[in-house]
Amino acid sequence: MSSREPSDDLEAELLALGSSLDVPAPPPADVAAAVRARLEAAPRGHTARTGRPARPGRRGRRRWRVVAAVALAVVAVTAATPQGRAAVAHLLRYAGVELRLGQAPAPVRTPAGLPGERAVAPGELESLVAFPIRRPAALGAPRTVLVGDGGRVVSMLWPDGTRLDQFDGAPEPYFFKVLGASPEAVRLPGTTAWWIGGEHPLGYIRRADGTSVPLRQAGPTLLWQHGDVGHRLEGAGSKERAAEIAASLR
Repeated sequence: MSSREPSDDLEAELLALGSSLDVPAPPPADVAAAVRARLEAAPRGHTARTGRPARPGRRGRRRWRVVAAVALAVVAVTAATPQGRAAVAHLLRYAGVELRLGQAPAPVRTPAGLPGERAVAPGELESLVAFPIRRPAALGAPRTVLVGDGGRVVSMLWPDGTRLDQFDGAPEPYFFKVLGASPEAVRLPGTTAWWIGGEHPLGYIRRADGTSVPLRQAGPTLLWQHGDVGHRLEGAGSKERAAEIAASLR
């Protein structure tokens, strides 16, 4: 039997989550209070209705709810302050995406492609990009495969409108999204994803000079990182279906 306490596992998960978030320095004074309130409201070993110890099978789900609550508290409370709104753009930089949170933005009317985007044969991918490519078993072979910006981004498109972008998740972002509301945390195997439930402007950042390139109006999207590779999945229809597709990547 392991001597590791459940609180140790929770602490490890919170530390891992914290390493992926970039919040104001110094943070707003009310962030700590909000996070503390979320933690104190979470179940601690007993069910809320019966007061009896929670069954072992529920421990993982309970721990995940605490982690998700802390993440959402940081996003929501930070975004409610002037210095926080300026910092929210960095929350998902680990996944190669910059979120710009503020008032509901005007939609992008004229769609554009990524810089240097071109269609390629699926068998060419590994020779054109410098990061590992994965494919979703839940969708089968894509109809079209695109490579953009000198091999920095790979896009797979399916006939039903689903699109999967994969890109090097370096500290400097590639994509940016302009949002009117905070994203929602979604659990994936081994990581936390972020679900953007409404339409929003999608753009691309040219890293050489920092120029922002508006691309198009994007639909609901799931964002996450696997290893050093960022992912954005669009067109899945619901966060549950998006999470299912994301979990099927091999």
